[in-house]
Amino acid sequence: MSDGVGVTRSRTMLTPRTRGSVTGLGLVLLGAWGAIIPFVGPYFHYAYTPDATWIWTAARFFLEVLPGGVAFFAGVVLLGSANRVSATLAGWLGVLAGAWFVVGPLLAPIWQAGYVGTPVGGTTRVSVEQIGIFYGLGAAIILLAAFALGRFSVVGVRDVAYAKRRAASREAALAPEGETYPAATPSATTSSRAVPEAPVASAADDADDVPRGNSRRGLGWRHAAHSK
Repeated sequence: MSDGVGVTRSRTMLTPRTRGSVTGLGLVLLGAWGAIIPFVGPYFHYAYTPDATWIWTAARFFLEVLPGGVAFFAGVVLLGSANRVSATLAGWLGVLAGAWFVVGPLLAPIWQAGYVGTPVGGTTRVSVEQIGIFYGLGAAIILLAAFALGRFSVVGVRDVAYAKRRAASREAALAPEGETYPAATPSATTSSRAVPEAPVASAADDADDVPRGNSRRGLGWRHAAHSK
């Protein structure tokens, strides 16, 4: 695999770990709420029947604890994931968990998951319990999971910069000790051999280039003229 293909794959697969921090935290909180509220809700009369704390039933497990645990797990993965594939799978798990909170109570009588119970309290409290324990909770989980899927499906500028930093750190770690890879400069890439400069002749060199024979003839002519 060439370097270009490797860098492209890194840009596609790697993401900053902070990309899913908000949605992951939200899924963790909502998943924990959905899994624990059937057992602690009766403390403040916010529950389905049986209105008693820490009562374990099959319906509570399949319709509340199980989807709440799946949403919690998806949130944990999103919180610490730096890989686009694992984060996308976690997002889809969150969508399924939220959808199960919404449709689970409606399908429970068909596959005999057990008696779901009825909300306790007056009309207003019943509506709030239905929203907070099943339908509204599931819709909020679906919303956060879908938002996470959208964020991890886009390769942004931060993703490309993060992939470049990861690739540079990996190359630096794999390089032999003491060996560096300097960046190429235009002067280094155009030519590695300097062009020699032509020597500059001085006045003394020009004087030395005069033939010695001509110099002697001039001296003899001056001597003859002086004798006459």
